[in-house]
Amino acid sequence: MNFTGALKKMLVENAQPIRYYLNLGQDFIDMNQMIGKKLDFTHISNECRGCGMDKPIFRMGFCKNCFFTVPEANPNILKPELSTAHLGVEQRDLEWEKKFELQPHVVYLALSGGLKVGVTRKVQIPTRWIDQGASQTVIFAETNNRYEAGQIEVLLKNYMSDKTHWQRMLKNENPEIDLIAEKHRVQTYLPEDLAPFYYPQDEIYEFQYPLDFQLSKIKSTNFQKSPEISGVLAGIKGQYLIFEDQQVLNIRAQEGYVISLNIQ
Repeated sequence: MNFTGALKKMLVENAQPIRYYLNLGQDFIDMNQMIGKKLDFTHISNECRGCGMDKPIFRMGFCKNCFFTVPEANPNILKPELSTAHLGVEQRDLEWEKKFELQPHVVYLALSGGLKVGVTRKVQIPTRWIDQGASQTVIFAETNNRYEAGQIEVLLKNYMSDKTHWQRMLKNENPEIDLIAEKHRVQTYLPEDLAPFYYPQDEIYEFQYPLDFQLSKIKSTNFQKSPEISGVLAGIKGQYLIFEDQQVLNIRAQEGYVISLNIQ
């Protein structure tokens, strides 16, 4: 089987285990069914997520010009505390920013190679957690907009990481941590103006991934290093394809790369 298209992050379905679909535009490939098969990827060109042109990919699937101009690459995508739409202040496109920022957000705690805090739009639950390869999550706070969630995240970063430890996540090296106990512990640090956003329900969300393969020494690969990537697919976690030879390929980090895929 042969497919061609611009890579986008894999679509996910919250099942037991998680189901993954590779989105190549016109084709959607059930990646769970590809486990045990040999995949041959070849990078043939680029397609910027912004302008659609064949330009070098800079970050997040965008060429350099689009990365610094389109609202989808706004700095508050990575740093919610920089949001300004609630003030009516435009950064790149106020109408887009209002739609994106002025909606319910959640602050969550997750086990993803370690304890971390994160922010996501409420409509992205549980997709965001699956994309990060979380094994467990709990909602810490629910806010009216992105800025409020960012303020809480900045506070909690004093007590835990906001980064996914991707190598430990792929190796399933999660420390024994009681998420509910951690939630109650850091609740005490909320100042009076942020305390009303605290989410009182203590529901734990758990996720299982199609990965029965134990990684020992991870070899990260990408199309910047090599235009051709091949291997027998052993499993999937987060947005990573994991191959039997310990290679891992972060599909989300390869957005904008046009590839051909041969499946044997």
